[in-house]
Amino acid sequence: MAIDLRKRISLIATVAVIIIIGFGGYYLINLKQGPYPASSFSSLSFKWGVGDTLVNSYNSETGDYQYLNHRDSLVKTKVKLRANEIIFLHSKANELDFWKMPNVIANPHADLKSGKILRYEIIFNYEKQQKKIVYLTNYSENPAIAASADELQKVISKTINEADERYSN
Repeated sequence: MAIDLRKRISLIATVAVIIIIGFGGYYLINLKQGPYPASSFSSLSFKWGVGDTLVNSYNSETGDYQYLNHRDSLVKTKVKLRANEIIFLHSKANELDFWKMPNVIANPHADLKSGKILRYEIIFNYEKQQKKIVYLTNYSENPAIAASADELQKVISKTINEADERYSN
């Protein structure tokens, strides 16, 4: 009788653990999804620089990529991101809570067009909506938001540069 009771408790515990893991996994997967699915992604626009005009830019829709090289010469080229790179950027934005970031990540009373502070503009375009953030690199109010914005711009830059190297070789 005691052995029978142990088997039932063991079976019930095993089933309970499997159910908890299943619901937990489902919850984590849905939690990681942003408000927009990757299938509705249409384009990414990424600009950076100082001052009024952001000379450095990339547009994934057209593939136009321009940047100042180490000699301050403007280089214009075409770079297309692959589908897996687009999905990677979309998932990285989800992971870093891009959609929960404020539209402007700057210190209070900061001059958004300052000629001394590096500024990034990141725009994710979807079929029906878009999310744009402006990030000034001297932001110091919320370190978590600054770290997320900085990591996102680094991931985007790295992905674009890797694609550019692929096209130039």
